[in-house]
Amino acid sequence: MRLVFLGPPGAGKGTQARELAREWGVPHLATGDMLREAAAAGSRFGIEATRYMDQGALVPDDVIVGLMHERLAQPDAAKGFIVDGFPRTIAQAEALAALLEDTGQALDRVIFFDVREGELLRRLTGRRVCRGCQAVYQLVLAPPMRPGVCDKCGGELYRREDDSETTVRSRLEVYARQTSPLLDYYRRRGLLATVAGEGPIDAIRQATRQAAGG
Repeated sequence: MRLVFLGPPGAGKGTQARELAREWGVPHLATGDMLREAAAAGSRFGIEATRYMDQGALVPDDVIVGLMHERLAQPDAAKGFIVDGFPRTIAQAEALAALLEDTGQALDRVIFFDVREGELLRRLTGRRVCRGCQAVYQLVLAPPMRPGVCDKCGGELYRREDDSETTVRSRLEVYARQTSPLLDYYRRRGLLATVAGEGPIDAIRQATRQAAGG
């Protein structure tokens, strides 16, 4: 089973990808995790990616695709995978298709998690972080037991600047401009399935299983 999960920030695709990858016994390939792992391992593309990240620059497509190539070559990816956070552009989607074709593989399904903008704002602006132990809470999905207080250390919870509504709206605009065209790209290829990303997590997971054919 070779899947890509698409959706805007806050859609919950990472949560679903982690749980279903565990359930199906396939790797969850999140680009952020891959970048950190490759950098720690000192791989060629990991070192190159670190150079860009240290400068605060975006990691170029060829480096991201190279990382994906390295990761898909590992034995645990032979029976399938769930990619989360990639591709972000049509150029990356075409590079992924070429990469898989070179290894005699192809995507089985691309699943888009559809969530209303108002709900995305509610989720993304609802993140709170402990000033003491840095534990992260989500006021909608995973709130603390006592408002404003960390369950773990009793520290004060605060909202980071990058979780402000202005910043979140900007992130969503970037997503819509850059990543939304992927939906038409995959729809034309008969790969796209849409799952409603609102409601109980278990219900979303079941809908995702059905969309994936699993």
